[in-house]
Amino acid sequence: MEWKVLSSKYIAKDPPWFTTRVDKVELPNGEILDNYYVLEYPDWAIALALTEDDKFIFVEQYRHAYGTVSMELSAGVIDDDDPDPLFAAKRELLEETGYGGGQWEFFAKTCANPGTHTNTAFIYLAKGVKRIKDQDLDRTEDINVKLLTKEDVLGLLEKNEIVQSMHSTALWQWLYMEEKRS
Repeated sequence: MEWKVLSSKYIAKDPPWFTTRVDKVELPNGEILDNYYVLEYPDWAIALALTEDDKFIFVEQYRHAYGTVSMELSAGVIDDDDPDPLFAAKRELLEETGYGGGQWEFFAKTCANPGTHTNTAFIYLAKGVKRIKDQDLDRTEDINVKLLTKEDVLGLLEKNEIVQSMHSTALWQWLYMEEKRS
């Protein structure tokens, strides 16, 4: 089932935000595709975080490519100097929201689009986090922190108001697993 890469050429390279290559590949049936485009992104870390009183921590921010304000979980790129994805998830939550501490565990992993994207999103569940400092935002970030109940989150999901697909996937999976436990 695997495709054989016959050649590969970068057509745009501006890591970590935009790296695109075009591969010439041979399919298992022998057919040749001259131009198969691949988007190379770094891996991402996502924090599905709950406070000590079981409120979900969300960030509300403008997303220029989509042209709207988006409700999301705290997330970001796993930097080259991050020792592991968990470190990156903790760092992103603390920087974007000021929340930290608590008990953390690996929850899931997903890919935005395995047909064209090279990266993985690692999702961590954090329970019992609390506000420990002020936000430390990047120059492009203008983030409002929102604390939401389980019912609030379910309502947003049911109305398709969480458009970041990896975040909604994580939340639906968490809600499913919680329902299964009860």
